[in-house]
This record gives sequence, C-alpha cells and structure tokens, in this order.
Amino acid sequence: MPPATTPAHVAIIMDGNGRWAKQRGLPRLEGHRRGAKAVRATLTAAFEAGVKYLTLYAFSVENWKRPQDEVGGLMGLLNYFLKQELKTLQKNKIALRTIGRTDALPADVRKELAATIKATAHHKERTLVLALNYGSRTEIADAARAYAEAVASGKQKNDEASWDDFARHLYTAGIPDPDLVIRTSGETRISNFLLMQSAYAEFIFTPVLWPDFGKDELHACLAEYARRERRFGRTSEQVAGAKGEK
Repeated sequence: MPPATTPAHVAIIMDGNGRWAKQRGLPRLEGHRRGAKAVRATLTAAFEAGVKYLTLYAFSVENWKRPQDEVGGLMGLLNYFLKQELKTLQKNKIALRTIGRTDALPADVRKELAATIKATAHHKERTLVLALNYGSRTEIADAARAYAEAVASGKQKNDEASWDDFARHLYTAGIPDPDLVIRTSGETRISNFLLMQSAYAEFIFTPVLWPDFGKDELHACLAEYARRERRFGRTSEQVAGAKGEK
C-alpha cells in the first residue's frame, strides 16, 4: 500500500527538451529523444511509488506552430514510443488513455494509439494518460458544446447544472483530478494544461530540464508534496481534527 501522502494522480508538463539539446550543441530532436527516455524512467518510478494516474503533456494544440520537421519528428517519436513501450505497459498492468483532439493526429499515430489503448484497456490499477493535441481552453469549448447539446436534447436539465454534470463532458471524464502538477525547466506557468481539473492541485516548478528528470527528481517532488497541507477550504485545525478522527 502506498503512503497516505502519495498523490493518486500526478500530471507533468514536460518542458526543456529544446534547451537541453541547445546547451549541448545538439539538434532539438535529440532533446526530444532523450525526453522520451525520461518518460520511461518517470513512468516506472511513479507507479512504483504508488501513483495510480500519470498524465503527461506530450503535445499541445499550440505545438503545431513549431517547424514542420520538428513536428514530424515528434510524431515519429510518439509512434516509436508506443510500439516500444507496449510490453512495459502490459507487464506493469498499465492502461493507456489519451485526452485532446487526437483525431487531428497523423493516421499512423492514431492507428498505433488505438491499438495500444485496446490492448491495455483491461488494466484497472494504473493509468498513463497522454495529452495529445491538447489544450484546456479547447477542451472547455468542446465540453460546453457537448453540454449545450445535452440540454437541447433533453438529456440534461439546465436548471440543475453542477460542476459534476459539466465535468462529464470534459476529455478527462472518469479520471480523478490531479493532486500534484509538476512543471520542469524552471518555467512557472501552466500553459493551458488542465486548467479546470487542477483547481485544487499542488504545484511544483523544478529547474530540472525534462531529459534530466527521473526517479530521484520525481521522489523529491513526491516528498515535497507530502510536506504540504491540503485544506480544500478548511482551516488547519479542521484538517488536524479530521486526521485525529481516523
């Protein structure tokens, strides 16, 4: 059993691949390749630590603006990663899910994603969520449209609206909100990532560039998370009292 202080859901904004490569005089794509290795190390460490959901911001809706050779390289890396990591997902009983407008991804990537999702769908203990062609504002717009359609069709009563009703139309429906959001590379913004879902998440901004992130860095973030007091609107005294009643 993981400690009670272990976050059930960790979400990571993987940043710094390009800077890592530039510092070493390497092509940006080499930074992305090394970043893929960091994904493998972090994935293993997170689930070994007792994390149940790991969400990785892999490709945003804004990333299409990057040079086409870089975008093509990223898609190729994603395809390669899925093929290489299927055995790892199966061995560790990890289900794969995606969030985002994945229908806009290249056909070969969509095919590989669909095959991996299907092959791992029976795993219930751990879930890897890849945010692909994802943007929180886009997600909210899509959810608002779906909610309006539900109201128009009579499936949803507008005068009984609640957050839970609306959240069922988000890409993340069925996935618990993140407890901890980590951003690497020293940047201190969340870049249109899980804006609604992270309303009560703890945030950690680490200066470590993503290719250098791994087990030790993740454990340091989990230790920092464990030191924090999560009140959800309550006072410290109320939190302490609730712990004492257990």
